[in-house]
Amino acid sequence: MVSLKLRMWLLTTILFGIVFMLVTLLMRAMNITNLYFYVFFACGITLFQYLIGPKIVEMSMRVTYLKREEAPWLFEMVENLSRTANIPMPRIGVANISVPNAFAFGRSVRDGRICVTKGVLDLLNRDELRAVLGHEMTHLKSRDVLFITFLSVIPLILYQLFYNLTFFGSFSRRRESSGNAALIGLVAFVFYFITNLLVLYASRIREYYADKGSVKLGNAPNALASALYKLVYGAARAPKEELRAVEGVKAFFLNDVSRGRQEIGDLANLDLDRSGSIDPFELKTLQQKGIKLSTSDKLMELLSTHPNMLKRIKQLSQYSRA
Repeated sequence: MVSLKLRMWLLTTILFGIVFMLVTLLMRAMNITNLYFYVFFACGITLFQYLIGPKIVEMSMRVTYLKREEAPWLFEMVENLSRTANIPMPRIGVANISVPNAFAFGRSVRDGRICVTKGVLDLLNRDELRAVLGHEMTHLKSRDVLFITFLSVIPLILYQLFYNLTFFGSFSRRRESSGNAALIGLVAFVFYFITNLLVLYASRIREYYADKGSVKLGNAPNALASALYKLVYGAARAPKEELRAVEGVKAFFLNDVSRGRQEIGDLANLDLDRSGSIDPFELKTLQQKGIKLSTSDKLMELLSTHPNMLKRIKQLSQYSRA
């Protein structure tokens, strides 16, 4: 696999390159100087999101932060992982959500928070939970939450260009300039769609990166694979009303909970002994097999913040010890 970090930097270069190209093109075509207002406007929205984002997440997920005496074993687990990752100990919280999962957020590494939902504590064993927390710890260490936040400003800038140039005319009163503005607005919309897909791709890459990071923190690949299998199973069993309630925040989770019912069938075939988990032998078996996704699965992955789960566990099998 090509370096995940290299892919992220290449995507960043491409995305900012697209914005720079369109801004320069419009500046030259329209002979204007105030276009950067929209760039600053989009950046301002992103900064505002960065500042208040943690509070919004806490409210949306109904997070309560724990004290050490309330869950000493959980604190010890997170503390050991943070020491291994060489980052400050994050705050630990429990989200009052029954859908089993976990997530990380925060403005920086020093402001990191790792939360588990109530449902996940009853579903995973200690090794699986540690692997899940290692995944979230990697998100904090790599600062990819902040990274994705700033990448997301690019489609926002392009949409602002499209909306204002197409529906509010041009920055100039001259007719030919107005026509140029509308044309460039349509081009901005095309790139808005493309950059949205690229940001989704970047989001999927960061999930692969966090999976690999969890293994580097000392967790067995099959422990994380088994945890992902159980999380998909938990999402598949969750009532639709509960899934709808977390629809707006599912990008924070380890997996796309809305895809649980579609993914569980493929993953159940990996569980050869029907034990409800994936052991090292089953993961090794997957390592030696090829997988083939349907066209609909490929399309769903293209439009998702998370990788296809079968592909993801297949990648985890590559980290298995011989």
